[in-house]
Amino acid sequence: MRILFDSKLPQHKRPFGCLTPGEECTLSVHIPVAVMTRKAEMVLCGEDGGELCSEELHFEKTVGPYEYWTGSFRLEKTGLYFYYFRITDPHGTFRLFKEGDDANMEAGDLWQVSCIPSDFYTPRWAQGAVIYQVFPDRFARSGWCDCTGKLQPYSVHDNWYDEVDWRPDEHGIIQNNDFFGGNFRGIGDKMDYIASLGTTILYLNPISKSFSSHRYDTGDYKTPDPMLGTEADFAALCRCAHAHGIRVILDGVYSHTGSDSLYFDRNYTFGGNGAYCRPDSPFHSWYTFYHWPDRYNSWWGFDTLPTVNKMDDSFLDYIIRDEDSVVAHWLKLGADGFRLDVADELPDAFIALLRERIREIKPDALLLGEVWEDASNKVAYNIRRKYFTEGELDSVMNYPFRTAILDFMRGRDAGKKLRDTVMTVVENYPAQVVACNMNLLGTHDTPRILTALVDDFDGSREEKAARHLSKNQLEVARDRLQMAAFLQYTLPGSPSLYYGDEALMEGYKDPFNRRTYPWGREDTELVRFFRQLGQLRRDVPALGKGTITFQTAMDKHLAYTRCYEGQKFMVYVNRSGDPWQVPAGKVRMGKNLDTVARDQLILSPHGFCIVEA
Repeated sequence: MRILFDSKLPQHKRPFGCLTPGEECTLSVHIPVAVMTRKAEMVLCGEDGGELCSEELHFEKTVGPYEYWTGSFRLEKTGLYFYYFRITDPHGTFRLFKEGDDANMEAGDLWQVSCIPSDFYTPRWAQGAVIYQVFPDRFARSGWCDCTGKLQPYSVHDNWYDEVDWRPDEHGIIQNNDFFGGNFRGIGDKMDYIASLGTTILYLNPISKSFSSHRYDTGDYKTPDPMLGTEADFAALCRCAHAHGIRVILDGVYSHTGSDSLYFDRNYTFGGNGAYCRPDSPFHSWYTFYHWPDRYNSWWGFDTLPTVNKMDDSFLDYIIRDEDSVVAHWLKLGADGFRLDVADELPDAFIALLRERIREIKPDALLLGEVWEDASNKVAYNIRRKYFTEGELDSVMNYPFRTAILDFMRGRDAGKKLRDTVMTVVENYPAQVVACNMNLLGTHDTPRILTALVDDFDGSREEKAARHLSKNQLEVARDRLQMAAFLQYTLPGSPSLYYGDEALMEGYKDPFNRRTYPWGREDTELVRFFRQLGQLRRDVPALGKGTITFQTAMDKHLAYTRCYEGQKFMVYVNRSGDPWQVPAGKVRMGKNLDTVARDQLILSPHGFCIVEA
């Protein structure tokens, strides 16, 4: 018989999840009577794994073959903590770790618990949101673009449905300088469509003046790229979105600038006042030069992306602290928050200052970070990050969620990994963060979800440009996408839809995941399906804010409960090739429901549904 302790179950740990300073937490370990336990302790460790203290557990009662050993503790300071159990029997003392079993109790990790600020909060409008991500140049255009002041060289496609440029230039460099003319007015013209998907947050990839089509090489933080429109056009877009009940968040790219920028100006495009041009430039301290001007620190070795010194006073003033700082500038024009590009490369102190500043300007502004791993215990550049324990971020991009869903859909996992991934996030993240979590299936940094669901091809760019899903692959991928999206919209957090995924767009990684939206060629039935999902999120608040309990997570079957304010919903997913009988209820949405009886539903192969219990 195993020693029993599961931190996700109330019989073992109360309260569930994160703690606040001074809050009592009760632990109960169930130890077989046969162990003949003489003493049991909880050992508390700091974020570095070093032991801080121990708390003795007391024998509470015997239930069947188990003794219940129970104790309580409080954490007085915010921070990340870990714990394990030390048990003494007639033969000596041993330790119990998270993955321990009869063969080795000390296997695996320690249990984790975070202590977060008692006044931590996230914007209510972002909790349980539906996010629509737009790559501005490739979504929609209204009229032709104004190229006045556009950084050279560049090209503009006449045909909206052209293939994106992927070939390198004569120097072997892919310039990413071909444009399709998507702009603010084009996005505004499609706001009815965006709203029809249930969208409550519109997330725009970078919009500042830049050389490239992706615009992560910022040229001028405070000026919109002229091809997208003017400040007035952006403000009008925000007003249009707000009128539809949609908030707007922008990409905050503060780890680096472009080499062709007002601040660096390697090509003397901006008047020769940049750090590359003059050692006495007002921007010189922003950068680290190993040998001025030609050798400098750059982001991941890309010399077109010089890295900035984030804690430089003049940089902090410009981006955050000035009256008309970059963040103030865009918030006052109508933006509602920011997604921080490569948040791991921004110091905690920088993020804390940024959050404080945007909340001064707009108390309910949202700050979301790009983090690819579990953000609650993230270590970046040998530093343990404090995204939640210091209340720095409202939310993060949930890439572990994407991986787990892909593995489940492609048969690499029977459901256990998906359940464990979801519940680990629910346990480790503050509840307010979980509700805002950006649950994504695809982004500008990943292959299109349609492609990822069926194809792992990793050939050359030339091969990828010519390669498309076969008719059979497309049918399989479409079927899998609907199930994956159903999971995405019914699990805790905020589902994020990358533009065009709802239209059956395919493609490998950059640049093939950044093709133009296929207006007039979209899969209308799939669009209708995503509209149904958006409506489901509006109609069922439990999906955005409710608790979750898994009943089944194995054998290609998933079943979980979503509860909120007295309402209870059951979600069933059948990835198998055989029918699955599930309890009946009021069906709120489903696919492949073969038979409806008084007390049961027959879920056909590859079917799913949500029922009100």
